[in-house]
Amino acid sequence: MKTVVTGAAGFIGANLVRALLKQGREVRGVDSLSRGSDKNLDGLEMEVIHADLREYREALRAVEGADVVFHLAAKVGSIDYLHGNDLVELDALQSNVAMDTNVLRACVEHRVPKVVYASSVSVYPIQKQEKLGARFGEGDLRPISPEGGYGWAKLLGETQLGMMSECESAIPRIFNAYGPYSEYGKTAQVVPALVRKAIRYPREEFVVWGDGMQTRNLMYVDDCIEAMLLMERHASYPPLILNIGNPRTVTIRRLAEIVVKTSKKDIRARYDPSKPTGPRSRIPEVSEARKMIGWSPSTSLEEGIEKTYRWMEKLLD
Repeated sequence: MKTVVTGAAGFIGANLVRALLKQGREVRGVDSLSRGSDKNLDGLEMEVIHADLREYREALRAVEGADVVFHLAAKVGSIDYLHGNDLVELDALQSNVAMDTNVLRACVEHRVPKVVYASSVSVYPIQKQEKLGARFGEGDLRPISPEGGYGWAKLLGETQLGMMSECESAIPRIFNAYGPYSEYGKTAQVVPALVRKAIRYPREEFVVWGDGMQTRNLMYVDDCIEAMLLMERHASYPPLILNIGNPRTVTIRRLAEIVVKTSKKDIRARYDPSKPTGPRSRIPEVSEARKMIGWSPSTSLEEGIEKTYRWMEKLLD
């Protein structure tokens, strides 16, 4: 079985290709030259091609001969990187819509039997995410008001798959995944950013954005990969759409405390309410995932942070 993974050098992609190779699959990893490095794919016995998926010819080349395509390629990153101003919002929208449209159109042209499309919690109404305790089931899309350009692109990607009647598909709506191979530089999301600061402390100040009372539902990447592979088996038309996330809620303050404890350092955290914090709350309702594919996350936050810390420590020390 030829399995194509777009965004293979990215965070979730790098973990996914390792899981697929362990299954003995023939894997083609597709990634963009703009990412700058394939270090996350070093040492893997697989085909790797570079393609600018914003160009249709490149997308055609990327998915040719595929039996299944995991489409993960996207412009992703921190709050500032994706939502810092109108221009970055526009870039996220245009870049991601272009990639999704080209890859999905190429899948139709090549008659790819099965597609797994990585969607996001960002498709849910952003105004509902401003209240603590906000929960989202798969049907809670109205009023249609996704989170910025990134969220709109993901919702449009889902819409395209809903029209691809000759293809079976699955759409995991991913809530806040973290773990090894995540970006930990200036575009890092909250977990790798805090872990990096702890490892570099006191060379880098341990600053936590916001007052610490905003909440997140954090899923270790191995649980995410397990869900995606289960969803692949249950792909269908109309598409199978499931929330994939951890229903356990944690405040950013508590997350920071767990990171500090993992570091075994005497770290003094400083909270900065002037920094952007993103949504206050977005809790995944995962009862459909339990019912449809028998999945629920099993990795505790403490265990996941420990694994992430030790992985990053080797890179930064």
